[in-house]
Amino acid sequence: MRHYLSNNQVTPHRPDIERVIKTIREQLQILATSIGLTPLRGDASNRVYYRVSLRSTPLHCPQSLVLMQLADPEGFKESEEAISTSDIPIAELPFANVHAHLQSSNLPVPRLHYYDRDAGILYLEDLGDVTLEHAVRNADPHVIHTLYTQAIDILIDMHTNASRQGETSRPCIAFGRMFDVPLLMWEFNHFIEYGIIARNGRVMCSNDFLPLKEEFQKIAECIASERRVFTHRDYHSRNLMVHGNQIGLLDFQDAMMGPAAYDLASLLRDSYIQIDEELVDELIMKYIKGMPKNSIGDVDDFRRIFDFTSIQRNLKAAGRFVYIASVKHNSKFLADIPRALGYVRRNLQKYPELKLLHTHLAPYVPELS
Repeated sequence: MRHYLSNNQVTPHRPDIERVIKTIREQLQILATSIGLTPLRGDASNRVYYRVSLRSTPLHCPQSLVLMQLADPEGFKESEEAISTSDIPIAELPFANVHAHLQSSNLPVPRLHYYDRDAGILYLEDLGDVTLEHAVRNADPHVIHTLYTQAIDILIDMHTNASRQGETSRPCIAFGRMFDVPLLMWEFNHFIEYGIIARNGRVMCSNDFLPLKEEFQKIAECIASERRVFTHRDYHSRNLMVHGNQIGLLDFQDAMMGPAAYDLASLLRDSYIQIDEELVDELIMKYIKGMPKNSIGDVDDFRRIFDFTSIQRNLKAAGRFVYIASVKHNSKFLADIPRALGYVRRNLQKYPELKLLHTHLAPYVPELS
């Protein structure tokens, strides 16, 4: 498991095993004779994950759990990535807040067994080690089709059920955060800073920089003007776990209200794995047909927004990968940059109105030439 980015750069200490045992017995009421604690491999996060193997538990109890240890015991640090300020104040961990909303909306999130606030540890249901990325890599077409169809079904449910705020004493923080123009432009600027300047080791010529910013502004305004739904924000193959032939959701704590095409672009223009273009077209149409009547509008217009959103999303990802390599000294994401920028190149070539953007961007991004 993975995945949560924090400004806090302090690596958590290994959990106190005696405290973990006591918590499992007293709070979860699981009577294990012994437990094993195994670190799980993470990605860009400085949160730490452990699998707890439970021995000699009753058959009706889980045989394993996942501990998510926060870098800061309070756990209220904002993401390194920009997030619009929420208008909804909460007095709880954002992960727990969004988790409760998704769970009440019947979305497949791991069960949160307990949050030990003093220790900064969450006790979560174990969804295994198989991400959607791993499940479909080198899989036969039927398996790929089945799993991605399920991922689209979940996305439709999330964009419909979770988009209803309802009357509750526990409002979801996502409804107070928006994918607006300032946020989208922050991500474009982040790409310029790291995906162009840091990557090339030189600044942009003003004759390219100023027109580029204007074109980015147009795309941001186009995306931000779309009708908003509950948006996961990172709905891609490494945040979808395949467990018992069912998909579960992770890394949802930064959810906000955004365009319907955003999560769809995250899934189908994934920086980590590329699927067949015919399947992409089929899944887009499945999504459109599965959404409530009149919520999508014209099919061609939606496809255009999907492609524009993909450009923004993939440029942002490329910039993040360079940032993670140069600032966090983790270079393993650099290999995914060509795939992300390959999507951008095809979309820039697809739309004549993006020719100016392509002209000013390609000299600094060789993958776009």
